[in-house]
Amino acid sequence: MTVRDAISAPDAEGRPRRATRRFPLFTKDTARPEGGGRAAPGDAPAPARQWPVLLVLGLAAIGLLITALDQFRAGTLVVGVALLGGAAMRWVLPSVGMLAVRSRFTDIVTYGLLGVAIVALALMAQPHPLLEIPFLKDTLHFTVSNS
Repeated sequence: MTVRDAISAPDAEGRPRRATRRFPLFTKDTARPEGGGRAAPGDAPAPARQWPVLLVLGLAAIGLLITALDQFRAGTLVVGVALLGGAAMRWVLPSVGMLAVRSRFTDIVTYGLLGVAIVALALMAQPHPLLEIPFLKDTLHFTVSNS
């Protein structure tokens, strides 16, 4: 057997083990993200083990359906709240199944920023915006000229 990585003392079976934290020449599998374990016991049915991601996807689907039924603001608010709920679950729950995609910090920041952006844009949508940010109107008038 030829070992091309740095090795140390053999393990219990006598095979050389790696002594360095450098990446191997060939990747054999990938590590599960932190918190990517089952959200319910292994003997539970598949939907119960993945309830966090199903909840977020279900709320987002309901929001898209509401949007398709000509209620743009309400539908996009539901989509944004679904993403904010995903960020909250990723922060609070120790295991969230497939809702864990990257590191916990990256998932929380990604879900949170997208959720806040979608909610803010839904609240600023015309006509009759519920949220007005004065400098945005000035910026638009400055960048788009009438000439």
